[in-house]
Amino acid sequence: MGLLHGAAVYEVDFPSVARQKAALIETTRELSALVGEAGGEELGVVALSGEDYKLLGVDLSELSELERALEGAGLDSGAPTLFIAEVVLTYMENSRSDALIQWAAGRFPRACFVLYEQVCPRDPFGRVMQQHFSQRGSALRALARYPDCGAQRRRFLEQGWTECSVMDMNEFFTRCTPQEEQQRVQALEPFDEYEEWHLKCSHYFVLAASKGMEPSWTPLLSSVAVHGDGAVRTAGTVAAAPCALPSEASGLRRYGHHSVLIEPNVILTTGGFGEEDGQHCRMRHFNVLIKRAGYWKSGRVKTEPSGERWDGRLYHTVSRLSSTLALVTGGRTSPSSAGLGMLWLKFPEPCNDPDPEDFAVELVSLQRGSEPAALRWRHSATEVVFQGERYLFVYGGRSAAEPVLGDWCFLRADARSCAAVPVQGPVPEGRHSHSACGWNGGVLIAGGLGAAERPLGSLLFLGAVDRGFQWQTVQTQPPLTPRYSHTAHVHDGKLLLVGGVWFHSSSVPGVTVIDLMTGLCLDYTIDVEHLEWPLMLHNHSSVFLPDEEELLLIGGGGNCFSFGTHLNAEPVVLSLRGVLASG
Repeated sequence: MGLLHGAAVYEVDFPSVARQKAALIETTRELSALVGEAGGEELGVVALSGEDYKLLGVDLSELSELERALEGAGLDSGAPTLFIAEVVLTYMENSRSDALIQWAAGRFPRACFVLYEQVCPRDPFGRVMQQHFSQRGSALRALARYPDCGAQRRRFLEQGWTECSVMDMNEFFTRCTPQEEQQRVQALEPFDEYEEWHLKCSHYFVLAASKGMEPSWTPLLSSVAVHGDGAVRTAGTVAAAPCALPSEASGLRRYGHHSVLIEPNVILTTGGFGEEDGQHCRMRHFNVLIKRAGYWKSGRVKTEPSGERWDGRLYHTVSRLSSTLALVTGGRTSPSSAGLGMLWLKFPEPCNDPDPEDFAVELVSLQRGSEPAALRWRHSATEVVFQGERYLFVYGGRSAAEPVLGDWCFLRADARSCAAVPVQGPVPEGRHSHSACGWNGGVLIAGGLGAAERPLGSLLFLGAVDRGFQWQTVQTQPPLTPRYSHTAHVHDGKLLLVGGVWFHSSSVPGVTVIDLMTGLCLDYTIDVEHLEWPLMLHNHSSVFLPDEEELLLIGGGGNCFSFGTHLNAEPVVLSLRGVLASG
């Protein structure tokens, strides 16, 4: 009859909630059939009593009342007992939830406890998560005292449980969920919110504790529990300062966009999802940032009447080919609509004193035989040089048909066709949401999300050889921490990786500096003391300003599922002068 033959389920909730559940069960044919013949005390503790299902209306923090109710409902405390608490204890005062954990360990000689709730309150996603629950009047009280998986494990061991293992939901999904189930879930519907999915999973954990079980019950492997990958070591900090802009800069509150330096002190931002004219939508207008007299000024870009309209695409690339011309490649409007192709962006001739109000862009559609190379998103497009000619190396990404692409195209500078350029060496694993930077005529590709939906930690260089290009692996020391949804720049022989998402819930990616000559890899955290809002560095864009040795971070954030949409409030400046000098 199975392992649970003869088992009984005791569900405990607040009295008012238990009565509502009982009424719902009794009026729903399928549920009442599962419970069987049921009785209850409408105004008493037992809201519903079936043969093997008991619904009790009791406040869990009142232990003496809870114990009396369970005994009265027929619970045998000597039988093997499994406790399941799904986002329950964190709403209680810590002294009361600790007492409940201790009571369960002391009252039941053979017991297991499975706990699922939140963790990591102090990073940007954690702050957004806490704000959401506080606004609903349900503060997460456990997080202050038990902020990480290690603290939760110590909590249970200190309250009388003899075995305890814990891992966050990223680890649980990838290591404890069967491959067939992972594939089934991933194929349910078109999905593109990887960053928010992984961030949310890093902020929830599952814990399994036991005592008196023979053999011992440790369903979460201890070798991978409590962040088995280890913590990320940091070499220092980089200070983040807000880039003060006038109120009309709200067009920069967006994510999934692209920003490009089209001439010194002029930055164009296109596409993405964000806030425009007081509503959240796919961004219909471009934004330009122009630096004058040491200050940035922002403005909405005028679009020349060419007959072509911006289609609100996300996760595209924009490649500057000259001071008056750039190429938009790929992008999507939805995960099932990615046939957007390419567009020319034509700018006005540079002037000595540009003004955002006078900046205009002409859009020109490009329908050419190279279109299949552009029917993708979350890809990269990087300028390379082959036999003295410039090409755009379009690599990786996603398409409506393939969740991960590993192919590439050498797109001619006029974007009319792809060139047949020989490439040697082992073909790297397909990826999307990686970074790509031009260097020494080739391209550096870092990280990304692979076919298994796990971040990649490789650093690749596609370098020029006598008859084409060759894939090479760049070794770093220590190894690069796997990540994706970051941005990257090369300056003075150093590769800068900015932000992104990784599976280390104990920290968030800041700035990684890799010396391309020695392979030395140093991680720096971002000091956000001077920011009044959470800085989420994924789905963002960044522009490196070489003269100032500064990074300008634009946009970023995402749709944090039930916690709401978070958009970084304004651009942020990172000064890297000290980091680049010491790194």
